[in-house]
Amino acid sequence: MMRTILLGLILFFSATTLHAEQFQTLKDVEVHYVAFNSTFLTPKIARSYGIKRNGYTGLINVSVLDTRQAGKPAVAARIQGQAKNLLGQTQTLAFEQVQEGEAIYYLAQLPISHEEIMTITLNVDAGLKGSGNVSFTQKFYVEP
Repeated sequence: MMRTILLGLILFFSATTLHAEQFQTLKDVEVHYVAFNSTFLTPKIARSYGIKRNGYTGLINVSVLDTRQAGKPAVAARIQGQAKNLLGQTQTLAFEQVQEGEAIYYLAQLPISHEEIMTITLNVDAGLKGSGNVSFTQKFYVEP
């Protein structure tokens, strides 16, 4: 039940960001991504996933979909990444896989500052289906 709620929240944030369709294609997979402040999660959901919920923690969600199959089902992938701010300070991102039924997504937490602009670079390896780098920029806002 909690995972379904978390998945719903993540999909909601994915659909309501400035870029409604935030994804990049790597061979036969689409890599969908969204980044937001962890305070958007309820305390109960954050606790159930071990997510630090405060105004200074950002959350990055990544999912990998197989474009060769009908309905674009989720596929398992190896995801590594880093976040770099405008001062050149780099943080390594530790992604954890979450699976709910057929849905698979990857979550990473990172410390943020108010109005901090981060360039997120992901290395995605979905085997023969596709691999490569995905990069995007996100401005974070600290929530009280």
